[in-house]
Amino acid sequence: MARYYVLDLSEDFRRELRETLAEMVNPVEVHVFLSKSGCETCEDTLRLMKLFEEESPTRNGGKLLKLNVYYRESDSDKFSEFKVERVPTVAFLGGEVRWTGIPAGEEIRALVEVIMRLSEDESGLEDATKEALKSLKGRVHIETIITPSCPYCPYAVLLAHMFAYEAWKQGNPVILSEAVEAYENPDIADKYGVMSVPSIAINGYLVFVGVPYEEDFLDYVKSAAEGRLTVKGPIRAGEAEEL
Repeated sequence: MARYYVLDLSEDFRRELRETLAEMVNPVEVHVFLSKSGCETCEDTLRLMKLFEEESPTRNGGKLLKLNVYYRESDSDKFSEFKVERVPTVAFLGGEVRWTGIPAGEEIRALVEVIMRLSEDESGLEDATKEALKSLKGRVHIETIITPSCPYCPYAVLLAHMFAYEAWKQGNPVILSEAVEAYENPDIADKYGVMSVPSIAINGYLVFVGVPYEEDFLDYVKSAAEGRLTVKGPIRAGEAEEL
């Protein structure tokens, strides 16, 4: 497969990344799941995440962004612990926030923002949303289907990831937010009949095409958690890019 994404590891990119990550407050761990064979984007994913670690600030002799790398061939226990089935996967927290597929191209913007918000211990969500996520009972699986070239996708991914982060932060880790790269995972995109990205599925239902408002997104997340989510067709929520 020819590379269909941009992987800019230039000095200019490194400098910009270094300047942004310099504002990190608290340490953040990132868990990268790879395979030594049969994975066309694993090598680039590792290169990218090593660069992120290298350009993060140093404190007390260690990097504020700590990279943990696991291989399917030797670390099956970690794959089981984080419930990872596909490679590459880039995960945060206990796996509640993850990219399934390389977070390249436009997705680097979302990746940087997620790292910064975790480091700052702030999801950026409205107070009403934070309070609602504290009391969710049922489990919620959010799949945000994306492509590296999509300029709108990082906003949808960030929103979903911050829902999962805030629930985790509130001691209620019932949300799994997964950014699914469509070209590497065509079976998932096909399952939902995705024609444009970002497309957001919640608990197996395609709910949004585009980037939803936080309030609308919360309504559907709550419905899913309560087991009463039914969707006749996805809601068009702003701009999207055709596949």
